[in-house]
Amino acid sequence: MTPESVIEFGQHALYVAMMIAAPLLLTALVVGLVIGVVQAATQINEMTLSFIPKVISMALVVLIAGPWMLRTLVQFTRQLIESLPSVIK
Repeated sequence: MTPESVIEFGQHALYVAMMIAAPLLLTALVVGLVIGVVQAATQINEMTLSFIPKVISMALVVLIAGPWMLRTLVQFTRQLIESLPSVIK
């Protein structure tokens, strides 16, 4: 196993992790920003007003994007396991 192949595996793993985490993180960012603006405009500083919408919206994103996320992870794992014999030589 060469250092180049290890770095390539690491880069691909980081890319897949970023692609899997992006929908959830972007959802939390957008919902948090919208709720923050509403709280600032109304001067209501309640923690549950920020937490509950984030949880609900992230659950909806997991329901919608979950199959794609699972397919991506399974495909990455399959490629990794299939490429191990050629890398280990």
